[in-house]
Amino acid sequence: MKKNINFLLGKKHDGIPVTMLTAYDYPTAKILDEAGIDSILVGDSVGTNVLGYKSEQDVTIADMLHHLRAVVRAVKTAFVVVDLPFGTVDDPWTALENGRLLIENGADCVKVEGWGEKKNVIACLAENGIPVCAHIGYNPQIHGGKAKIFGKNALQAHELIESAMILQDAGANILVIEKVPHEVGSIVSSKLSIPVIGIGSGNGCDGQVLVIHDILGMGERVFKHAKKYMNFWYLASEAVNKYKSDVVSRDFPSEENSWHMQEEQLRKIEKD
Repeated sequence: MKKNINFLLGKKHDGIPVTMLTAYDYPTAKILDEAGIDSILVGDSVGTNVLGYKSEQDVTIADMLHHLRAVVRAVKTAFVVVDLPFGTVDDPWTALENGRLLIENGADCVKVEGWGEKKNVIACLAENGIPVCAHIGYNPQIHGGKAKIFGKNALQAHELIESAMILQDAGANILVIEKVPHEVGSIVSSKLSIPVIGIGSGNGCDGQVLVIHDILGMGERVFKHAKKYMNFWYLASEAVNKYKSDVVSRDFPSEENSWHMQEEQLRKIEKD
């Protein structure tokens, strides 16, 4: 069964955390979908994790469409959320045009970075039937590549809570809250009727999202907000070095990796 907004709302109502991870390609999305991950985020983090860009601000709508299509081809049940990248939500009508494009290419929901100032953008999308995931706290598109914690003092925490309420009232169906104190994440989750998905915001949120590269150890950096469940970087390097050694020593390909001609056919060639 394909998961939808009501499925995610049901999990919030039942107190069961929503699971979300990023994916940018077919094989990764297939693994996540078959594992039963509730929601897949085709994030603009594709820029820094896959495309070699310096920041998320370099990601284009064409980039997002390319990776969205790859993910959608693999997904059977997960709820697919995709980022509206930098420069595509500057005004409501630009956001609507780009949002429709992503929905037409298989997204179930589009994500918009920004606090309360994005209420008109989110309202326009929602009024035109496009499901929206709001994203407050640290916003890579807005705050740049150097992450910091938001909401450590009462004034900023109040602004985060107020923004969350404003965006929900504007029509947001989900909220991602990034890099805020545990207490703030918990308060926002308790006040909102929509699912609140945390990243670096404590376990009081209605669910969690992480970048797949971080949990698999595909990069050399380890982030405080993430947990590395394996060291893919080391394992992949080990495998590549073993392959290189086997090729140089002629241990690969071996007999089991090769095919042979019938002897009489071989003799015909040798006679020539």
